[in-house]
Amino acid sequence: MTPVLELDDVAVRYRGAAADVVQGVSLAVEPGQSLALVGESGAGKTTLLRLLLGLARPTRGTVRFDGEPLAPRDRRQLRRFRRGVQCVFQDPYSSLDPRRRVAAIVAEPLRSLGLDSRTTAAPKVAAALERVGLPADAADRYPHEFSGGQRQRIAIARAIVCDPRVLLADEPVSALDLTTRVKVVDLLAELKQERDLTLVMVSHDLSVVASLCERTAVLERGRLVEQGATDRVLGAPEHPYTRRLIDSVPRLPA
Repeated sequence: MTPVLELDDVAVRYRGAAADVVQGVSLAVEPGQSLALVGESGAGKTTLLRLLLGLARPTRGTVRFDGEPLAPRDRRQLRRFRRGVQCVFQDPYSSLDPRRRVAAIVAEPLRSLGLDSRTTAAPKVAAALERVGLPADAADRYPHEFSGGQRQRIAIARAIVCDPRVLLADEPVSALDLTTRVKVVDLLAELKQERDLTLVMVSHDLSVVASLCERTAVLERGRLVEQGATDRVLGAPEHPYTRRLIDSVPRLPA
């Protein structure tokens, strides 16, 4: 089966930097699979997510979409990519435009991709908001009128409204309280199951990774040090860095 997204020996070095922030990373994301990218801050997780989202280009190596190199100048491929790959960002406060009503925010992918007009987008927006558990009147309100968890549900509605194949999530629950975090994780799991979504998630929270992702890739200082089934990586890690990462998770005393 052809991976829907693939990184082939990619490296990234930012302008003016003395060293690569990502070095020689190769990984494949199969259709319908859920993959977690884990590691300490500065390990390169978000940089990899930006590569997979097409927001950054590798200094070396190749990013592939459906087996073909991602070419930013290929408008036909880019349109197909933008419709098929959507993102949920970390901060539900800054990722939503406070000047726009929720209906316009959620409809943004439909309008920018030329899939719908304001009139034809309305029922799709309503369906997306209903699916993420928000009331019908949410469409006419502004982001500041909602709690953090509700704002993240709005962001998820925006991501799924154009029925993407892949959802990329950058620390989607890290800014939420524990109870809300559990509810949002459950929502993501339900959406993945219902829509056969491919999910790639950056997370520091290994409990979220264990409950949501089938596979895990561990990054240390821009290098991929371990990857495999989540049960194996978290339950019987092979690399010393992975073991240290797991040992650093706070635990209640026995």
